[in-house]
Parts: sequence; structure tokens; C-alpha cells
Amino acid sequence: MATTAVADPDSGLTGAQLAARYGLSAAGARPSLGAYIRQLWSYRHFISAYANAKLAASFSNARLGRLWQVLTPLTNAAVYYLIFGVILNTQDGITNFIAYLCTGLFVFTFTQSVVSGGVQAISGNLGLIRALHFPRASLPIAVTLTQFQHLLASIVVLAGIVLVDGEPLTVEWLLIIPAILLQAIFNAGLAMALARLGSKASDLKQVVPFVMRTWMYASGVLYSVDNFEKHLPGWAAELVHLNPLLVYIELMRHALMESSPVTASATQSWLLGLGWAVLAGVLGFVYFWRGEKEYGRG
Repeated sequence: MATTAVADPDSGLTGAQLAARYGLSAAGARPSLGAYIRQLWSYRHFISAYANAKLAASFSNARLGRLWQVLTPLTNAAVYYLIFGVILNTQDGITNFIAYLCTGLFVFTFTQSVVSGGVQAISGNLGLIRALHFPRASLPIAVTLTQFQHLLASIVVLAGIVLVDGEPLTVEWLLIIPAILLQAIFNAGLAMALARLGSKASDLKQVVPFVMRTWMYASGVLYSVDNFEKHLPGWAAELVHLNPLLVYIELMRHALMESSPVTASATQSWLLGLGWAVLAGVLGFVYFWRGEKEYGRG
């Protein structure tokens, strides 16, 4: 009895066509941007737990534990006030200089810490990356979340300093919330961009302290921002006014202090703060996502 041969529907198809037919994808392939965002959201509990673990570990060997979250900003403020407020007398012309200095210092430290951690977020966690599968953006985002928790403790200290220094408690203090949220988004974008750069250039972490020190001097942290107008040509002063860290510092000073030297109106500062948050957040995230399949290799 004659038999009828059945044609194989997969015969003649290339490997890529077979993969497409059966819904297969290359191992380690970069997901689409939308899929990547959904993955990150599904790992939100992992990100939170990892950030909390890093926070606890940072004080695990200290006898005073998390009390250092309060003592560290207080100590930094005291040192900078002694050097810049007393010895160098940069407080000249600034009412409530201690509040002015501490506001700038605490806001700047938030970004400084995120940058320092972000540049090592990939290169410092290669063992974890090679052992487990998860969206790698979880790591720089966790760095930002860890430092955000540090900032919250610092804000409590800062509020006390500002009140003791003579500033009144007003309804404008509520603007602290959107100000630090905008800065957190900016920091997260910056951390993701630096994490990818740091994964390629391990020496970048050696350069970061010098860059951040220069950035601090350009952000009006330690002295009146009026000095920019006095000592810089017009075009340079205008560029300094666009400095994102100066913008976020001034948003906090607008909220906490009734009068302090500023380079822009509150409206202009809010527009710049929003613009920097969106720009850094979106570009940093996309830039990091494009290198997703590279992390942990080599």
C-alpha cells in the first residue's frame, strides 16, 4: 500500500525564521524599551530590598549604627562653617549663613553620593550580575534610592538647623517634597549614564572626586551666589545659572529661607529643575538601556 509523504512545514526555514515562528529570542538580547520598563516595575520589591540592605550594611560596623545618618551631615556642616563661615568669612552679606550653607551642602551631597555610587553600580557588582538575571538598571536606581533615604534623614537635621538659625516655619516648606523628587529623578538618570560609562572605563571612579569638587564650587554651596556676577564675565555667569545642582539648591533655599542670595526667580528655578529632571532621567535611562546586553561580559 502506497504511503503519502507529509511535507515538513519547517523545512527550508532559516534559524531566524524558526525562532520567529516559535516565539524564541536570543539569550541575553536587549528587550524593547517598553518591555524593559515593565521588567523594572516587576522588580521594584527587589530594588527596594537591595537598597535597604546596602543602607544597613553601610553602618553595620559602626557602633552608633544609623545614628551616623544624622551625625555625618552635622559634622560636615560644622567643618564647612568653621572653614568658610569663620576663617574665610564667606558669610559676609548673607543672613542666616548657617541655614544657607547647610541647605547647599545637604542638597549637593545627595547628588555627590549618587554619582560616586552610580559610577561603580555595574563594575562593583559583576558577581551579582553574572549570577542572577534581572534588569541591570535596578542597580543604579537602588544606589539613588539608598542615598535618597540618607537625604531624608539629613532633611530632618536641616529643618532643625534652619529653625534654630532664625528662619520661620512656613507653608512653602511643603515645596521641599517636589524639589527633592525632581532632584532624585535627575540623580537616577545621572547614575544610570555613569553606570554604563563606569562599566567600560574603570578609571572613571578616580576622576569623579575631582569633577564633583569642581561642581561644588560652581554651585554656590559654600558662598554667596552673588560672587558669580561679580567675578565672572556675563556669558560665564549665565552658564553657571543653568547648572542643575545650583538649580536644585536654590529650589530648597526658596522653600526653606525667606531671603537668601539667588540667581533666578522661583518660577524660573522650577522650570529649570523640571527640565533637568526630564532630560537627565529620560536620556540617562535610554543610554543605559541601550547597553543592557553588554553588562557583566568580558
